[in-house]
Amino acid sequence: MAVFKKFSSLTTLIALIALMLVITLINPSFMTASNMLNLLLQVTANGFIAFGMTFVILTGGIDLSVGAILALSSALTAGFITGGMPVWLAIILALAIGGLLGMVNGLFVAYGKLAPFIVTLATMTMYRGFTLVFTNGNPITKGLGDSFLFQYLGQGYLFGLPFPVILMVIVFIILYVVLHKMAFGKSVYAIGGNEKAAYISGVKINKVKIIIYAISGVMASISGLIVTSRLSSAQPTAGASYEMDAIAAVVLGGTSLAGGKGRLVGTLIGALIIGALNNGLVTIGVNAFWQQVVKGAVILVAVLLDRFKSRNKM
Repeated sequence: MAVFKKFSSLTTLIALIALMLVITLINPSFMTASNMLNLLLQVTANGFIAFGMTFVILTGGIDLSVGAILALSSALTAGFITGGMPVWLAIILALAIGGLLGMVNGLFVAYGKLAPFIVTLATMTMYRGFTLVFTNGNPITKGLGDSFLFQYLGQGYLFGLPFPVILMVIVFIILYVVLHKMAFGKSVYAIGGNEKAAYISGVKINKVKIIIYAISGVMASISGLIVTSRLSSAQPTAGASYEMDAIAAVVLGGTSLAGGKGRLVGTLIGALIIGALNNGLVTIGVNAFWQQVVKGAVILVAVLLDRFKSRNKM
């Protein structure tokens, strides 16, 4: 039994290694140093969002608005920079905006007692609409390529590694400590495990829910800053379908959609699997339309596995 549990905890990592080996056998250029750096860089956009999504799903919730938050916060930031605001201040405001938009979700979920799916589906539509209104449907590019700080955020290198990768590792460590080593993290797990029992135990459920949705929003805004920096352009359609990749990464990483069980390390590996899948399908020349089919199948299998594991423990 102990051996089985050990194997189960390593399943996601084994799947990642197996996927990379299969792709390498088909096209050896996949495993080159330059492509591995490119893969890691690609993973960062989904990685940040998936980290935040982990907190939400651990409480039994869901956040469909992250892609729209990414687009709106990055568009507003680009507008601030275009208007002459110092880049460092625009970046801080982007994080604040992301957190605020996430808090709105948390308030409706916590105090409105509405289903997270419905709340975030509605705010996803609203935030996307606000983005289109603000940008008039056009990308914002003016001034974004003139700032070294803003360019470095998404395109810089430090110690031979892309800066976004280093930033992702730093954020991962911080969130890991918060989730797995602090009382707040225990509250997150308690809510996902049994909300009524958590309430009786003294957990401030509404406060925790608002904070986790705020964290999700901040993570989406960080991803938006990196995407905008890499493109030197704030696209009104940025972040479309990013929520699906993030949810897939979380579930592939072993976090239960029912809440109460999961680890941030698993989410990181899950994000790497999604990144390897995206990069690998391009490397071996799979048609872009078929790539969507494959990714959808992976998400479906991950959800089925999650349901299977849940049934076995009942």
